[in-house]
Amino acid sequence: MYQQLINKFRDNYRKLFRYVGLLCLVSGINLSSPAFAVIEIEVTKGGFNAIPIAIAPFGWGGLEPPVDVAGVINADLLRSGLFTPLSNADMPESLVSGQRPNYPLWDRAGVDYLVIGSGSRSGPNFNIEFQLFDPIREKLLTGFSYSVPASSLRAVSHQIADVVFEEITGIRGAFNTEIAYVAETGPVNDRKYQLQLADADGENPQSMLTSPRPILSPSWSPDGKQLAYVSFEDREKSAIYIQNRATGKRRKIISRQGINGAPSWSPDGTRLAIVLSFQGNPDIYIVDTATSQTTQVTRNRAIDTEPDWLDNNTLVFTSNRSGGPQIYQVSASGGRAQRLTFEGNYNASPSVAPDGSGIAMVHREGGDYRIALLDIVTGDFRVLTSGSLDESPSFAPNAQMVLFATYRGGQQTLGAVSLDGEVEQSFVLGASNVREPTWSPFDN
Repeated sequence: MYQQLINKFRDNYRKLFRYVGLLCLVSGINLSSPAFAVIEIEVTKGGFNAIPIAIAPFGWGGLEPPVDVAGVINADLLRSGLFTPLSNADMPESLVSGQRPNYPLWDRAGVDYLVIGSGSRSGPNFNIEFQLFDPIREKLLTGFSYSVPASSLRAVSHQIADVVFEEITGIRGAFNTEIAYVAETGPVNDRKYQLQLADADGENPQSMLTSPRPILSPSWSPDGKQLAYVSFEDREKSAIYIQNRATGKRRKIISRQGINGAPSWSPDGTRLAIVLSFQGNPDIYIVDTATSQTTQVTRNRAIDTEPDWLDNNTLVFTSNRSGGPQIYQVSASGGRAQRLTFEGNYNASPSVAPDGSGIAMVHREGGDYRIALLDIVTGDFRVLTSGSLDESPSFAPNAQMVLFATYRGGQQTLGAVSLDGEVEQSFVLGASNVREPTWSPFDN
């Protein structure tokens, strides 16, 4: 019955059974092995009203820094789509931390905001300081100093970008966060899969898990310290694991006959919503992460899959109970499900915004699969992307962007899009195919 279920629905509901029948054999856990590819990000489409800003090259007093701090800040703000950084060649004067800008020069250069900074070395650490100015009002807005080892220079660069972003927009920045994704390399007869972690800009990739078989459905815990995912031990029965992202230590949460898939953490971090089919039909269950005790949520002849949490007491999920895949809402304690999507005949893979304001999903438009957004408050539904095979949406922790998997140039890669669809990013890869991305929560 298990294989018949796969064959019956695979063609019509491609995404609905992404978790079914893929066997993951773990070959080892390695937190230090090199990643398959370094990701580069290019902004393919920017916002119409991007804010002009200048990030002056930091002064280093003749020291050769291991990281171009100003360059990282510049790239972060550029890829947000909300800022247009001034090129170094167009800057009207050279400044370093502690110097007073010639405000009229920067105002005439069309700059709304200016970042200056400097770096120096003190023993094993680097001292970094910066200031953010408003040339129009001729005002210092904020500034900080940091003392960090060389290994943390990129992180502190992202942190500065976060400070600048929040000071100007009033929205918490998400540059100093991480993404997780599955990378795939090698020929068909010797395929390798890795669960990888990287900075939000794709740098510093590291492998968390390596397997000769597919790895599925990585999901961050709310505190960002653990990931749940689907893997396999004996090629006959899938299993859901939780793994500590720092130590690599992992534990099996559940492995029953049939499907064990689609783990999604509850906001309080104590439970996982999952899909099980040991009773014959795929349904939504909740498993306690401490005891592995399960509670059945849905009981329907339809296929219920891909759960996510709207809040601690409410789930959204994909079901074909209306004849085609649509998004439904149900109490975490069970009961009658309420249909949420009515646009078109295919809506799947719901991802709830961290602030609960919206649900991103895969929407079929004609023959193309694109990322769409349902505004929970207003009911507004809009398609955000223009690809032909966009899938696996995941919100940034500040709910300003949606990360997703896509196909570009015949390769599986990643993209990101703003909630109004006006800002798009493309992740330009090396040899790897990547899929199933998920954006980390804030590090609190």
